[in-house]
Amino acid sequence: MKYPIAIEPDRPGTTWRVTVPDLPGCSAVGAGVDDAIRAASAAIARWIDEAAAEGRDVPLPRSIDLHRERERFASAIWALADVDQSVLEDRVERVNISLPSRVLRRVDEAAHRARESRSGWLQRVAVEAISRSNRARG
Repeated sequence: MKYPIAIEPDRPGTTWRVTVPDLPGCSAVGAGVDDAIRAASAAIARWIDEAAAEGRDVPLPRSIDLHRERERFASAIWALADVDQSVLEDRVERVNISLPSRVLRRVDEAAHRARESRSGWLQRVAVEAISRSNRARG
């Protein structure tokens, strides 16, 4: 899947800012235009992952021509950021992990209190931790 991205100088001569108009709040910065496009692909994948985890809809990409009409992007350079379709997959995979017994007991107790399965609780807590980490990195 390819999302249109608007590329503009962030700090002239040093960095470029990329905005993904179809995904509110999704942006990235790169040292050059190519780096900014790569950073945009990673930012789009994170945005989609977080939206899916929160149960929000993921907007489909619209045409560059539609976005170019907006005054906000009048001076932008346009490109398409490629995003791997697998970021939209919710196929369940079985994994084998090792935890100390005391940690596993605490996980099971927390899952029981939350009225969730062990797997469901671990998934929810992991997604919440990843989202917090991504927000902290900005």
